[in-house]
Amino acid sequence: MAHRGIERGAAYRGGEAAAVIGSTRNVRVWAYPKPCDLRKGHNGLSGLVTTEFEADLLSGDFFIFCNRQRTLCKVLLWDGTGLCIYNKRLEKGRFARLWREPQEDEIRLTASELSLFLEGCTLVGKERLSPPEFIP
Repeated sequence: MAHRGIERGAAYRGGEAAAVIGSTRNVRVWAYPKPCDLRKGHNGLSGLVTTEFEADLLSGDFFIFCNRQRTLCKVLLWDGTGLCIYNKRLEKGRFARLWREPQEDEIRLTASELSLFLEGCTLVGKERLSPPEFIP
């Protein structure tokens, strides 16, 4: 039921309805463990996902790729209708170093940590910024 033109469950702020924030815990984000040639497009990056991550490209997971200078990154994802690439270049500073040695564990981020990474936060990957998932 709408009240004064606002849908039920929506927050009211400054004359317009604001969206309700949902949980992003079901989104998995994987970081490619070494520098990547970001001239690669959909086919090249999806090949890395299937060979290096051994992951299902159509799962809806996010895959982060970064260049050696850590000034450029791409995020590859399947949105249900096609492959998408989000591309970002930092104008100042560098992205966090998410690369690992072969014997080290792979890096998995939360959606919140992905947002911080894309803003240039250098703590991402060095320490856990989101609490661990609770499994009853």
